[in-house]
Amino acid sequence: MNTELSLEEKIESLKSQLTGDMFADMEIKDEIHNLEMKLKGVKPMDSHIDCVGCGS
Repeated sequence: MNTELSLEEKIESLKSQLTGDMFADMEIKDEIHNLEMKLKGVKPMDSHIDCVGCGS
């Protein structure tokens, strides 16, 4: 469970860095999305492709 806590902390830390500017936040939001997928154990259907496969 310690891993989950650290993922949640990383997500919260990244969310605090969001500026509201879509282009400036794009990289941060992508990283948040990747961490949330790890946290929830979700992978795109083609599992050898990370995140690019889901279109975000």
